[in-house]
Amino acid sequence: MEWTVGTVIDAIADAVPDRLMTICGERRSTYREAAERTTALAKFLAGKGFGTHTERPELRPWECGQDRVALIMHNDLYPDAFIACSKARVIPVNVNYHYTPAEIRELLDYVGPRGVIGHRSLLATFADALPECVELIVSVPDGIDDATPVEGAIDLDDALAQGRSWAGELPRSTPDDVVMMCTGGTTGRPKGVLWRQGDQYVVSMNGGVHEHVDEIHHKVQYSGAPWFAVSPLMHAAGLLTAFAGILNGQTAVLYDRTKFDPHRVLATIEREKVGLMTMVGDAYAVGLIDGIRSGRYDVSTLFSVASGGAPLNVEHQKTLRELLPGVILVNGYGSTETGNVAFGASEDDATDTIVGFTPHADTRIASENLDGFLEAGADEDGWVVRQGRMPLGYFKDPEATERTFLTVDGVRVVQSGDRGRISADGKLLLRGRDSLVINTGGEKVFAEEVEEVLRTFPHITDVLVVGRPSERWGSEVVAVAAGDDDLVAAVESGELQRHCRQKLAGYKIPKAVIVVDEVRRLGNGKGDYRWARAAAGSSGVPSSSGVPGSSGVPESSGIPEPSGAPVA
Repeated sequence: MEWTVGTVIDAIADAVPDRLMTICGERRSTYREAAERTTALAKFLAGKGFGTHTERPELRPWECGQDRVALIMHNDLYPDAFIACSKARVIPVNVNYHYTPAEIRELLDYVGPRGVIGHRSLLATFADALPECVELIVSVPDGIDDATPVEGAIDLDDALAQGRSWAGELPRSTPDDVVMMCTGGTTGRPKGVLWRQGDQYVVSMNGGVHEHVDEIHHKVQYSGAPWFAVSPLMHAAGLLTAFAGILNGQTAVLYDRTKFDPHRVLATIEREKVGLMTMVGDAYAVGLIDGIRSGRYDVSTLFSVASGGAPLNVEHQKTLRELLPGVILVNGYGSTETGNVAFGASEDDATDTIVGFTPHADTRIASENLDGFLEAGADEDGWVVRQGRMPLGYFKDPEATERTFLTVDGVRVVQSGDRGRISADGKLLLRGRDSLVINTGGEKVFAEEVEEVLRTFPHITDVLVVGRPSERWGSEVVAVAAGDDDLVAAVESGELQRHCRQKLAGYKIPKAVIVVDEVRRLGNGKGDYRWARAAAGSSGVPSSSGVPGSSGVPESSGIPEPSGAPVA
């Protein structure tokens, strides 16, 4: 029997109603409270006519027949909004609040949401970016008093009150109901990955196929230590790891700040006696290591630190193993399209680091020409793919759907875009990515999108964008550019950065610009990215004040920095 997010939550609430489901700052919500709140919000949406209008069997993989609701939210109450949409048979859509208003508008024009649920401060920021298709706005208080209320928005408490008084019946959600997880696009065009709830629960939320509700009741009797999901829930990695804990009856601690503050994270671990923490690789590890070294925090309850969205590099692994003896380190490997592909974990030896990945049972290696599969131990690389439960396709994009979700030797698979092989001893060894995605601090940046913006800068004649290693961010965005005699001065003065701020989220803005006489291109006119990566190894001109070649972040960057404002 397959399950939906809403039905699992209600089942857990029946079994352990008084157990805390989420902790976010001062808010502590039990499973009973969350179940009641999400049902009320779902009834409010249903009472406004939101729901499913065409059932899945009548639709093609890139189509959806459900109303969409965009979630423009910080972490507080994000799970509740997601669950409420599930109960109302409405599609929740994640929105990256680091985007500029122009990027938000582009995303929402593509998604076509009928409704928006957002924190008040974010709604105030993006009010002018909401498209005409938005009929309903639910405003969630976030403790930021100076945020201007959005005209026509209904306060969350009022929406809940209307839902509780609605006399109608909620429709019964089905495993065929869809969740849309938005990624970026190579030219700025976003892609909405359509997952059946029944599939996503099993593949990405640590769920299963339960024959009877009693199996859920039995499974959640023992909760274990709290699970701290530090990552923003607007990202698939953060949301799915949080729900992996919640849907197994654990208490999920959600980070309550807009920006990453390692001292607050460590204080939260101490206060809530956190057992498992999930985060975004090196971007978070550097600050956490410094905080642990200070000796100010008791983090002895930690037994596992996992990274999703970006791996922990070996040096940081070694340091964490020294500082936290006995703690198991985990690197997760997957994507919005593939779900869980593989994981790597440190061994019992206190000095061990993560070597390779243990692939999921459905993970395979497709041959170079995609006409078959390679066996473990084969002396050649292929494409990392996953079979079994996977997304339906990309919303409104049949061509991209056919390219990514394809059939190999009669088996439908999803292609990760990574090359690799499986060793004779069963380890997944990744060889690299052919696409031009830069993973910086857990945020994915598409080189072509940044290049397109940079080419509109008056002093740049040609440019390639690549990633280069960064101790703090894993990779940082670097531009290799040719231009006129004023280009260096324009970069040093911040003129280029101001140009980028108008069109790009902060984390997409290059950390440095390598000025060259000519950008090298191949005979077919395509950029020579191998040459560009080599050129990016020099320090270049920093795109903001700071030391050339450092990993310091521009003031406007969307990458988390310490001491952000609280979000209630």
